[in-house]
Amino acid sequence: MTPIDYAEIALKFLLGLLSMVMVINFTGKGNLAPTSAMEQIMNYVLGGIIGGVIYSRDLHLWQFAIVLFIWFSLVYMLRRLKARSHFMQRILDGNPTVVIVNGEVDVAACKKAKITAHELTFKLRMHNIFNIRKVKRAVVEQNGQLLVVMAGEENLKYPLLTDGSVKTTVLEAIDKDEKWLREELAKQGYDDLSKLFLVDYLGGQLVVTPYT
Repeated sequence: MTPIDYAEIALKFLLGLLSMVMVINFTGKGNLAPTSAMEQIMNYVLGGIIGGVIYSRDLHLWQFAIVLFIWFSLVYMLRRLKARSHFMQRILDGNPTVVIVNGEVDVAACKKAKITAHELTFKLRMHNIFNIRKVKRAVVEQNGQLLVVMAGEENLKYPLLTDGSVKTTVLEAIDKDEKWLREELAKQGYDDLSKLFLVDYLGGQLVVTPYT
């Protein structure tokens, strides 16, 4: 390899590093700790693009820049679609799966979520739970994390709404539904859920954080 080749590799490294910083800043720092399969795949794809192009002599710097621009545009578009459409969010991220209801394990749901008995009990132990009978509801989230609500629990560890999106599995854990949530929010003057950043449930009361 000539000094020019090494210089081009160095420039590709620099462009790849800058592109990663831009993606994190423009699409959100959630990519640093992916919360869904799609975000994890995006990280893999970016790493594959950068690694593949850096060691390819057939792809020049300007071609690398075009590929990164196309990828960045696609990521940005998908994130915008997710933010604006709950339907697209379900398609891209999938749906959570309820695996325990009132102390009973739903074996069929566990098989659907591809989670074994060993994995389920391990995740429960991570929550310091050793008696399944005390679990009111457990849900495997899109990123594989386990959401657990204990019987008799008054203050939930999980929000009822995030980024304008209702968390139906959390509502079901407290024996409520979306209709109830909308009615309670309307009493506080919030009719448009898309304008709400976060809604928590503490001590039987809704704690609302709007965007503005």
